[in-house]
Parts: sequence; C-alpha cells; structure tokens
Amino acid sequence: MTASPRGALPLRLLLLTLLGVLSGPVLADEDEAPLQLVATTAMVADALREVGGERVEVQGLMGPGVDPHLYRQTRSDVTAMTRADAVFWNGLNLEAQLRNFLSRLAARKPVFAVGEAVPAEQRLADEAYPDQPDPHVWMDPGRWRWVVEGIRDALVELAPEHAREFEARTDAYLAELEALDRYADGVLDSVPASARVLVTAHDAFGYFGDAYEYEVLGIQGFSTESEAGLARIESLVDVLVDRRIGAIFIESSVSDRNVQALVEGAAAEGWTVEIGGELFSDAMGPAATYEGTWLGMLDHNVTLITRALGGEAPAGGRQGRLSQEGSE
Repeated sequence: MTASPRGALPLRLLLLTLLGVLSGPVLADEDEAPLQLVATTAMVADALREVGGERVEVQGLMGPGVDPHLYRQTRSDVTAMTRADAVFWNGLNLEAQLRNFLSRLAARKPVFAVGEAVPAEQRLADEAYPDQPDPHVWMDPGRWRWVVEGIRDALVELAPEHAREFEARTDAYLAELEALDRYADGVLDSVPASARVLVTAHDAFGYFGDAYEYEVLGIQGFSTESEAGLARIESLVDVLVDRRIGAIFIESSVSDRNVQALVEGAAAEGWTVEIGGELFSDAMGPAATYEGTWLGMLDHNVTLITRALGGEAPAGGRQGRLSQEGSE
C-alpha cells in the first residue's frame, strides 16, 4: 500500500470527514428543538399543528366541551404560557376572561391574536353593539383562511429559517379547506329553501349563515355570558311554531337548558320540534378523532345540519370519516 504524503489524510478518512461535514447540518436539523407554543382554543391549536408540522409542539388550553367565553386560566395554564416561546389566541373578545393576562404577557413574549387577521370589513357585529365583533370566525372557511395565513406569517416570524416549509404546509392545508367549503356549499344547498333556518343555543353560527345563506337564530348572544331572557325564548317559540321549523340544535360547549325550553314551549303550542343533534360551536370533538380537527368539526356540523333540515348528505361526511353516531 502506498504511504500517504506527510500531513495528508488517508483517502478513506478524508471521505469520512467530508461526509461528516456534509451530514452535520442534517443531523443538527433533526435534533433541533421544536417551537414550544400554547394555544387557547382547540381550533387555533389545530391550525398551528397543521401549519407548523414537526417544527412545533402545541399545548391547547381548552379541550372538548369547554366554553372559551367563560374560561379562566389555571395555575398550570399560567406556567405553560409564561414558559412558551409564543402564545396564540383567537382574540376578538372570545377569551374575555384571559384578555388582561394575555395583554400583560405580550410585553414579555410574542402573543398573537390570530382572529384579528380577518379584515375588519369582513367581521360581523351585533347591530346593538357595533363595536363588538363576532369572534366565531372559524365557522366560515373563507374567513378562516385569513387566520391560517396569519398563523403561517407568525411562524415565519418566529422561525424564518423554516419559512418554505410553513408556506408549503399552509398551501396544502388551504387546499383541504377549499375542498370542504365546496362540499358544504353543495350539500347545504340541498336543504329546501324554507327550511334553511338554524336555531342554536347561542349566536355562534353567524359566519356560517353568512357563508352559506342560512338564517341563524341564537337563544343567547355572541357570548354565553349573556343570559337568555324569557321574552327571547317566547319569541323564538313563536318563530318555531309560525314557520313550522322542525329541528333545532344543541351545542357541545353550552348547556342545553334553553334549547329544551324551546322544545317544551313549542309542544305547548301544539308543534313538535326535534333536537337535530349536537353541533360543535366553541369547542371541537375529542382529541385524536376526526371531529377533533377543524376539518372534522366543520364537516360534522355541515353534514348534521343538512340531514336534520331535510337535505341530502352522506352520513360519513365529505370523506366518510365522521362517526356514524355523531352524524345521525
């Protein structure tokens, strides 16, 4: 074997050294710690995971059945938010009890109110309170698109070296969002025009109604903090009876007490109203289920509303992924 010149590395060792240099950044990238993020609602947490992929670890504060209007931070929530790299919330006065804490936290770390990515002119408001926007922007895929893009921009700001990955994941997710929107448009249009009235526990479906041309009547207002008065319930009973509305809906995160009062009130007037099923409004379904994603949440709502109000939609939803129990 020919000896190497003095001071030169053997060929095999040189190749191994070069390979080590070339592979170093890849190994370092794989070992890179993901961004530690906290999201208030499950809808925001889901969008963060979709856009961020393996570059993020997301802790959601509010699980299935939790009402964000009334939610107050726990001691463990405070610890999680103060230790996180960034905190994401819906804003638009949805998490009213967290607002002061998050405002103070924003002086110390990045805090993003992603619902505010929806342009002001696209936000709905109560005519009686024009300065209080409807926070339920996730109910319309067209408006939720702005939120997803806002999350992408926030993640690019936090980790610009992964901008192309965030952008690619966002594009793929928005394609799914648009496909679901087309499905919703089609099946909801199969409901007879006279039956396109959505009566729910609180006014969380305004954007849904605006997107798909449904009349929406909530017993309570935008926030579940507001109490439904007897006069409101009586007026809705009159609407149910006069317009022969056959189905109304409960919500997974709101007591069904007022909805049951409508059913009983209509029965007293000689009209039978069915509970059309349970909708996801301010919270999604169980974790690790299709309904526990934003896509599954909206698919469930669209499919259930369509079938309950006399339209045609497959029981399994757009891709046959809905639980049969939840879609009946």
